[in-house]
Amino acid sequence: MCVFCEIVKRKSPAHIVYENSQLISFLDIEPINEGHVLVVPKQHVDTIEELSDDTLAAIMSVAKKIVITLNEIYGNEGYSIMQNGGKFCDFGHAHFHVFPRYDNDGFGWTYGSEEKAANAEIAEQIRMQLDNIL
Repeated sequence: MCVFCEIVKRKSPAHIVYENSQLISFLDIEPINEGHVLVVPKQHVDTIEELSDDTLAAIMSVAKKIVITLNEIYGNEGYSIMQNGGKFCDFGHAHFHVFPRYDNDGFGWTYGSEEKAANAEIAEQIRMQLDNIL
């Protein structure tokens, strides 16, 4: 059983901050900054593509409320919401990170040295594919 499913079933401890029928939210055990919360669907899925739109909307609604709460508690200068999918999903169970951000907190994006394109052709390709699935 995966670590997040164990938390859902109360077989592993967690500092739970919110729960409803679709999801559970708890403190990350290796926080980027204090107040780092994970928002996890109770349904065991590996990627957001497997989540219902209803569950995904519930996750984002709770993430918004967590952001508001973190702002009130920490007076942070911003926040980040992140989700890693596919082979980059460390635990094999979809989850979203919500954490407060501060100037010079050390967190940031890293880029490879290879140049990447951003142009009209790429936008058109994505737009056309989206039209096929929306």
